[in-house]
Amino acid sequence: MTKDKVIVIAEAGVNHNGDIKLAKKLIDIAANSGADYVKFQSFKAAKLASKDSKKANYQMLNFNSKDDSQYQMLKKLELSEKDHLTLIDYCNQKKIKFLSSPFDSDSIDYLDGLNMDLFKIPSGEITNYQLLKKISTFSKPVILSTGMSTIDEIKNAINILISSNLNLDDITVLHCNTEYPTPYVDANITAMLDLYKNLGVNFG
Repeated sequence: MTKDKVIVIAEAGVNHNGDIKLAKKLIDIAANSGADYVKFQSFKAAKLASKDSKKANYQMLNFNSKDDSQYQMLKKLELSEKDHLTLIDYCNQKKIKFLSSPFDSDSIDYLDGLNMDLFKIPSGEITNYQLLKKISTFSKPVILSTGMSTIDEIKNAINILISSNLNLDDITVLHCNTEYPTPYVDANITAMLDLYKNLGVNFG
């Protein structure tokens, strides 16, 4: 990952709704916009939620179905190994890099096996120290999202990544606002500079 230019990552996430055709459309839009990467999410529902867990209120509003099971919702949003390969191939055709955030240990191993050139850690996993430690063992650059995090939580995460295997220069910290889409009044993009002043890291 070059340091002499701004890297633009288009967020696809789980907005494909489990539909590979829609995922490809998201890739098309990202590629046509000139983004460097398009990022999805890699996880197994069974690793994230029990079969008895209920959807959060915002999930009930935004993922409309008669089923209130968070597990079933996540299951529908999983990308299979075949899906990953299909999307990587399509990204190659469109000349944009594929990226995905892992949410569990098995997904970390799988993504590493796909030869991704960096790891993207989602905001919700910044205090998942086992996940941070495992990612750092692969010695690849890391992008760390920080939505809803305190400065101490960010420092702890960086310290864990460094103590496990990485150099500070391998880590990029992202200022995030976990409301989508973020209202302009809450964007506070100058917080990126605060991250740099407080942490001395690459930022975005």
